[in-house]
Order: sequence, then structure tokens, then C-alpha cells
Amino acid sequence: MTASNVTDLLFEQLSFRSDRQKVISSNIANLNTPDYKTKDISFESALQNKQKEHDLQMTITNRNHIRPMEDLSNKNQVRTFEVDGLEVQNDGNNVNLDQQISQMAQNKVIHGAITNSIKKDATWFKLVVDASSKN
Repeated sequence: MTASNVTDLLFEQLSFRSDRQKVISSNIANLNTPDYKTKDISFESALQNKQKEHDLQMTITNRNHIRPMEDLSNKNQVRTFEVDGLEVQNDGNNVNLDQQISQMAQNKVIHGAITNSIKKDATWFKLVVDASSKN
């Protein structure tokens, strides 16, 4: 049971922010790796993946129907891309530490705001349940 319709969206956004933190951490970890290219994930591609999960599914109305095959290999898989237009160093690496730390800090602030929103949503849900139990 979820507190509201917004809760699912908040948890999806929280998951995206966690995945983005992993990508940024990977970029920082590869700061001195020759020919490493900065990677990122986009919210738009994550949103498209979520929409595909909610597309119409075949309904099995008879036990003799053939069950659809599910491709589980692509579910919950983050699609990364190389960031273009960054300055490349002599070793072929284009990771900018200042930029990555800035993105990590921004991502952390958004992650914290989403976490607080989830807590607030749960608090409202608890208040409604408590109020309804008094009647």
C-alpha cells in the first residue's frame, strides 16, 4: 500500500537519483583512467523505460493460452551515454573533477528533497489513517 499516487513517482525519482549518483561516482573513480569518457544518464530515457513497463500487457483469459515471454534482461537497467563536448586531456580522459563534484552535490540536494517529500507524504497518510480510526 502506498500513501498516495505521488509516492510511486517519488520512489521512481529517488531510484533515478541513486542511479545517477553511481554514474557520477564511477566518473570520479575513473578520473585518471586513460581514454575514459565521462558518462551520464538522462531522466528522459529513464522515464521512457518506465513508460514501457506500464504499456498494455496481454491478458491471459484461459489457462490454455500461451504465456508471453518476458525479457527481464532490460528491466531496471540504467542506460548510460558518453557526454559530448568536454575538454579532452592528453591521455584521452575527459572527466572534469570540479564538474563531477558539483553534479554530485546537486544530485545529493535533490535526493534529500525527494526523501523529505516521501517522509512528508507518509506523515500525511498516517494522519489521515489516525483521523479515520477515531470515527
